[in-house]
Amino acid sequence: MLKPCLLDDGRIEAGCDEAGRGCLAGPVVAAAVILPPGFSNELLNDSKQLTERQRDQLRTVIEAEAVSWAVAFVSPEEIDQINILQASILAMHRAVDQLKVRPEFLLIDGNRFNPYPGIPHSCIVKGDATYMSIAAASVLAKTHRDEYMYAIARDYPDYRWDRNKGYPTRDHRAAIAAHGTTPHHRLSFRLTDPQLSLF
Repeated sequence: MLKPCLLDDGRIEAGCDEAGRGCLAGPVVAAAVILPPGFSNELLNDSKQLTERQRDQLRTVIEAEAVSWAVAFVSPEEIDQINILQASILAMHRAVDQLKVRPEFLLIDGNRFNPYPGIPHSCIVKGDATYMSIAAASVLAKTHRDEYMYAIARDYPDYRWDRNKGYPTRDHRAAIAAHGTTPHHRLSFRLTDPQLSLF
């Protein structure tokens, strides 16, 4: 069962997580979520453990019931400039920037983070499977990113982003090899597999 907070001292905690770090195309997307005291939802879990339908259901609940939530994007161009780790952290900072309520503490999924000015934080490995607010952030980051990938997939159907969401699947790498890159690809990533045969 997910924990409601790190310390039960009444402080305002925001959970932060990102989606799309391992993709070859599209932005990295992060969310920050402040849940109300006493929030509970038996379906809420790490977004990777949920079906797409469950994530969509939870997104509606989280966006309606959260004290505050925000989602932020970092573009492929920015990823190429500063690397994917720094881009993921930047996306989380941007999400915190947009919160309507200023948190007093940040719960960060993972083990790396650059301090946010004036707000202490704690990094928690597998935090999205431990704390409700991080799990909620993982759901929002994933659903907002998937929605974006569905939209751009219509302009670039050969890459099947509606199915692979930009991740390095065999069909995605094959499409890059056959058709080249798009403005949505991360050019600093290894986009094609030299072992991949197209025949």
